[in-house]
Amino acid sequence: MCVALPSRAPRGEGSDQLRSRFSQRNEVSFLEIRLDDLQSTEVIALLREHLHGMRQVSPPESTHALDLAELRRPEITFWSVWEGDELAGFGALKELDALHAEIKSMRTAIAHKRKGVASRLLEHLVAEAERRGYRRLSLETGSMDYFEPARQLYARFGFDYCAPFDAYVEDPNSVFMTREISSREAGEGAGQLRAFG
Repeated sequence: MCVALPSRAPRGEGSDQLRSRFSQRNEVSFLEIRLDDLQSTEVIALLREHLHGMRQVSPPESTHALDLAELRRPEITFWSVWEGDELAGFGALKELDALHAEIKSMRTAIAHKRKGVASRLLEHLVAEAERRGYRRLSLETGSMDYFEPARQLYARFGFDYCAPFDAYVEDPNSVFMTREISSREAGEGAGQLRAFG
């Protein structure tokens, strides 16, 4: 059974000390989600892998992954996910306005795939969006088969397909998804993860 603790850490705190326990192949593992300053060699290396991977599957005009300098902009908050001393993944929120945020840079390290990292991180991002008072959370991802697992994950968390938002334009290589945020919905999402984790 997955034990997930809600995120209520103030924005800007060094680490929310958030841990999620789950069973994988009869082993008990712990995930810690940390507010991250993008300084560690592990995070920088995984980001480079992420950018390389996105450029391999998407043409340049359709690649919207952010580099290190872009992720350090003040409107973006970045979290890393750790299993012990190993970096398991990362993700970010970009504030578009006072009521609308965008999910950016969701990535799971290859060695930690199928361990619930992406689900746990997405749950955290939705809860953080609700805590900040956003009323809408959106994202862009690829339309190719490579991105199908990501699209399925977002759909399970209540995201629906939508028109381009913010500065995006229609692109056959991109799809756009969005969901409304409320306290009730965020609570239900956490409950579903606990029930099915």
